Amino acid sequence: MVHKAGFINIIGNPNVGKSTLMNAFIGERLSIITSKAQTTRHRIFGIVNGDDFQMVFSDTPGIIKPAYELQTSMMDFVKSAFEDADILLYMVEVGERELKDEAFFKKITNAKVPVLLLLNKIDKSNQEHLEEQVSLWKEQVPNAEIYPISALNNFNVDTVFNRILELLPQSPPYYPKDALTDKPERFFVNEIIREKILLNYQKEIPYAVEIETEEFKEEEKIIHIKAVIMVERDSQKGIIIGHKGAALKKVGMEARAEMEKFFDKQVHIELFVKVNKDWRNNQYQLRRFGYQQK
Repeated sequence: MVHKAGFINIIGNPNVGKSTLMNAFIGERLSIITSKAQTTRHRIFGIVNGDDFQMVFSDTPGIIKPAYELQTSMMDFVKSAFEDADILLYMVEVGERELKDEAFFKKITNAKVPVLLLLNKIDKSNQEHLEEQVSLWKEQVPNAEIYPISALNNFNVDTVFNRILELLPQSPPYYPKDALTDKPERFFVNEIIREKILLNYQKEIPYAVEIETEEFKEEEKIIHIKAVIMVERDSQKGIIIGHKGAALKKVGMEARAEMEKFFDKQVHIELFVKVNKDWRNNQYQLRRFGYQQK
């Protein structure tokens, strides 16, 4: 039996639905989904296995012009997604007309691998507008196959999945056939806590936060977790904790409920808040948190 395998990398502007799409393909919630921009910071692999295929999907940060070192590292993850792709999924939303970075756009139009342009959020459009959008993108990216989809409502996602399966190159699997992702448990603990902070705090606070899981002890019926929420300034520490610790307690309760669903096991979590000054511009700290590979 011929086996097929490959890397299918999802790229596009912030908030176009890349994480929603990958989670739809995987059937698991691996990537944070919120309405806030720049939610995905890392490159996250989600793996779909069949008897004769393995699809390694890759969710990437939304393409932006970097304002500080953390964002530069995030764009490095996007660059790496071009380098190892067997298939590129270029995701845009209805009403969008360009990628925010011209150099990345040229990489898409000059790609040597198949490009599927996914026109997302079509549930927010009408037929006439949709046809105009399809014509626009055919002109902009002539090397792409165009698929109107709604990742949130699972419309046309199966069609795209089947086309990816047709395009996959012959290859042995890259990961064990029971693997779901390349990331360890602690990564998802960090991401779940960070998601709750994105949902519960406003303005700069979520973007100034990094999570570090210091302890992950799994027993038969319960997982014990100790995690530190890093902020850049003392004032941010006070906001995260809130009056009499109420805000931090709410984050902890919501994160624990999400983790119990994710790990299918009881979770006990302790959260601490520490100041780690200007970590987003500190090369050493960025390496420590897994943003820089060099």
